[in-house]
Parts: sequence; structure tokens; C-alpha cells
Amino acid sequence: MKKKIYFAGSIRGGQNDTALYHEAIEHIKKSDIVLTEQVGDMTRSLKESSHDEEIYNQDTGWLKECDLVIAECTHPSLGVGYELAFAEKLGKPVYIFYRNKETQLSAMLKGDPYFRIDTYETKEDLLAKIDKVLA
Repeated sequence: MKKKIYFAGSIRGGQNDTALYHEAIEHIKKSDIVLTEQVGDMTRSLKESSHDEEIYNQDTGWLKECDLVIAECTHPSLGVGYELAFAEKLGKPVYIFYRNKETQLSAMLKGDPYFRIDTYETKEDLLAKIDKVLA
């Protein structure tokens, strides 16, 4: 049975990684369902946004529905941090990936034993680690 995946990535602060998010989402979709495809939407404008309350309700609904969370956290994001804490509160498995040569992950994430955290260097490395999570 296909798993429902909540893919999290910085939308407003991580625009440089939108292509990476897109490739990761497309890779996940080969075997499972991604609830948050908009994270990797390269045609989406930051100005084309729903109302904040709509985004909150939609995203928290998807977090309640998902089987697990995969987060790319190279670019700090208050929204992603909130999503991760919300997922933990719901007891959803959370996998965090980041490029440690480009950022220092928050101590609030690294210090929380709930989260499964790993680093990667290349897109291929990230996709291989995602495959292990989905296996």
C-alpha cells in the first residue's frame, strides 16, 4: 500500500532549492503519494498565496493524514520547524535531511531524540537516503 508522505522544505526562504525539492518529490511519487507537491512547484510565485489560515488548515490536515514526514532543512524556516513539532505531537515519524556544509541545523532539532536526522552532500545522496526511509 502506498504511503502518504508530507514533504517539507522552506518555500519562502529556500527558493534556491525548489528544483531539488521538485526532484525529491518526483522521486518519492514513483512509489508513494506526496501530499505537499506545491513545495517543489517551480512555477509557483511567492505572491500567489492562499490566505494564511487556509495554508495552516491545509498543512495541518495533511500532517494529520500523512504516514511520515520527510523534511529538507538546509534553509532555516519557521514554518518547517512548526510542521516538524506538529508532526512530533501527532506521533508521525519524521526524517530530516540537510547539507551540513551549507548550514548548521538548529539545536532544537538536533537535540530532540524524536527526529531521525541525516546529512547529505549531493542530490543522488539525498535520493538514496529517501529510498531507505521509504523501503
